[in-house]
Amino acid sequence: MFISLSIDLLYKDYNFDQKFSWSTTSESGLGITASGVKFDELFIGDIRVQHKSGRNTVDVTIDCDSKVSTAVTFDEVVPGLKTSFGFKVPDQKSGKLDLQYLHDRFALNSTIGLTSAPVIELATTIGTNELAVGAEVGFDSTSASVTKYNSGVSYTKDDFSAALQMADKGETLRASYIHLFSPSSAVAAEVTHRLKTKENYFTIGSSHALDPSTTLKTRFSNSGKAGLLCRHEWRPKSYVTLSAEYDPKVVSSPSRFGVAVALSP
Repeated sequence: MFISLSIDLLYKDYNFDQKFSWSTTSESGLGITASGVKFDELFIGDIRVQHKSGRNTVDVTIDCDSKVSTAVTFDEVVPGLKTSFGFKVPDQKSGKLDLQYLHDRFALNSTIGLTSAPVIELATTIGTNELAVGAEVGFDSTSASVTKYNSGVSYTKDDFSAALQMADKGETLRASYIHLFSPSSAVAAEVTHRLKTKENYFTIGSSHALDPSTTLKTRFSNSGKAGLLCRHEWRPKSYVTLSAEYDPKVVSSPSRFGVAVALSP
């Protein structure tokens, strides 16, 4: 399912906790990433090991609760087809099979739970580089019920992109737009309408590259909530990101701050 570029501008990299990550990759294709997040007095972390050999990838993640997640991906089994098999230990019901097929004018992605009564998800997109139409649906075979269905359409040109999406089983209508003024500056907006409650929400934001290494982002919503983000690449592939948000509806602590550090040798 396609995702509007405006979503990244408005929400990506905003963080109001303390995050740290360190990653390295060897010449043999072995990559290691250690990451952690601290919010309040709780710390959550994991270690991810990834090995690439030709078109095949093995990805193993161990979290702080000693749970192990494994994914094995086979790319181009046949032209355009990517297959991935994943599972978690000790969760015996976590196994799933992902199939992704890409073509010049068509994309199909399916996820099937590897249980006796699986959850099945299917997403497809049809279109060109300019105009695309997509839909996704989820089905729980245990309860014989539809778990989700969304649909949308997007239109993209060199300097702007617009998308309209029907989400939350038809209960939410969302429109988004991003305009590129230059390679270093852009503005975006998102409007959400809840069909049942007749409520409307909007968020607007901007992104500007102060220099080749520093990006400044802002956002503002109709509730009065305002956000600010500054991301600096102090060395190749190593970033420091500072985020701040002010919410006038929160009386006790209207301001939130966060820092994220990502290191790569």
